[in-house]
Amino acid sequence: MRNFITYEKSIKIMNDLDLNNNTNEKLFISNALNRVLAHDITADHNSPELPTSAMDGYAIRFTDQEKTFLKIIDKNPAGEVTSSKVEEGLCIKTFTGSLMPEGSDTLIPIENVEVINDEIKIISKVPLNFAKRDIGENYRKDEVLIKKGSIIGFAEIGVLASLNISQVMVYSLPIVAIACTGSEILDLGEKQTNASQIRSSNHLTIEALCKKAGAQTLQMGIVKDDINSITKLMTEGLQKADILVTTGGVSVGDYDFVQDVIKDKLQAEVLFHGVTVKPGMHILVAKKDNKLIIALPGFAYSSTVCAILYVLPLIYKLSGSQKTLPFVKARINQDYKMKMKKTIFTACNVKYEDAEYKIDFEGKKAGTSAILTNLLQSPALLMQDENSSDIKKDDLVDILLINDIK
Repeated sequence: MRNFITYEKSIKIMNDLDLNNNTNEKLFISNALNRVLAHDITADHNSPELPTSAMDGYAIRFTDQEKTFLKIIDKNPAGEVTSSKVEEGLCIKTFTGSLMPEGSDTLIPIENVEVINDEIKIISKVPLNFAKRDIGENYRKDEVLIKKGSIIGFAEIGVLASLNISQVMVYSLPIVAIACTGSEILDLGEKQTNASQIRSSNHLTIEALCKKAGAQTLQMGIVKDDINSITKLMTEGLQKADILVTTGGVSVGDYDFVQDVIKDKLQAEVLFHGVTVKPGMHILVAKKDNKLIIALPGFAYSSTVCAILYVLPLIYKLSGSQKTLPFVKARINQDYKMKMKKTIFTACNVKYEDAEYKIDFEGKKAGTSAILTNLLQSPALLMQDENSSDIKKDDLVDILLINDIK
C-alpha cells in the first residue's frame, strides 16, 4: 500500500536535498552572461584611486571663488598627470576623468566661468568639493562587490571589466535527461497506425522548461512500455545527466513499469511516491548515486505542472541560483469551491490591473489533466492548500505566474 505524503512535505524533502554535485567552470566574462557566480568578487583597489574630475571645468581652491579673476596656468587632459599645482589665485583647466591637480579641492564647470585671455572670471559659484570624485566613490579596496550566487548581467560584466577580471568562475549548468514512456506514444513525424496512438508533447514541453530555467538538456525521446528498454534508457540517462525526468508509467496500471525499474532494477532510494496534489498525485522522486530521478505522470497538463513545481527548483539549486518560482497574491473574480482534500493547482487567466494581480477562468476548460492548452495566453496556476476552505469572490489567493518563470 503506497503512503501518500502532503505537497508541503514533498517540497520540504526537495528543499532539504544535499546533492553535493555542484561543479564550476571558468568563462570569459562576455560568455558568462546570465550564469551564476561561484565565488565572491572583491575589489583589489579603490575606484577612483585618487580624487578625480567628474566634468569639464577648472580645478580651483574653493576659497578662491571670492577673487575677481583666477589665472589659468595649465591644462590637465584625461590620461595624463600634470605636475602643476593649484595655489592661491591660480587654476588649471581640467577635463572629465582627469586627476584633480595637487592643491585643488573643487572643480568649477566651464559654463560657470567667463574666460578672458589667460584668466577666468567666476560667474556662478559652486559648493566645496563640487564635481570632485573622492577616493573610493565607486568602490573601496576589499569591498565585496558581487556576491556568490549572483546572476551575471550587464552591470556585473562592467564591474568585472573595471576590476581587470577577464575570466570568472561560474556554476556549471546542470544536465537534465528527458524521456517519455508509453507504447501508445508517437514522436514528431512518426506515422499513426491505429486510433489509440497519441502524439507526445511531454518530452519537448519539459525540455523547453528546463532550457528556460538554465539547464543543459539531453533529449532521450520515447521508449515503449517494456522493462528492459526502460531500464536501459534510465541507466544511460543517469550516466550522462544530473537529473533524469520521465513521463508516464508511475500509476497503478499493468504496464506502468517506470516505478518497477526505479525501485527494483535500479535499486534507487525512493524519496517519495505519491503526493496529495492535483494534478500529479502519482509523482515519484528517487535518488541514485547522487543523481535525481523525477518520474512524472503521463498526462500533458499534469506532467507540465509537476515539472514546474519539482524539476525547475531542482535546476535552480544545482546551478547555484537564488531564483524561486514566482508565487504572488491575486484577487479572484468569483467564488471557487475547495473540491477535495489535496493541494490543487488550477489553470486560470491573470492580468495586472489597479496595482494588483487579478484572475479569472474565462475560456479555461474543465476536464482531465491532459488539457495543456489551458496554459496558453496569460496563464497562472491558482494554488489551493489541502487545508483551505472555499474561496469567496474578491478574496486574495495564491497564484503561480507561468509567464514569469525563468
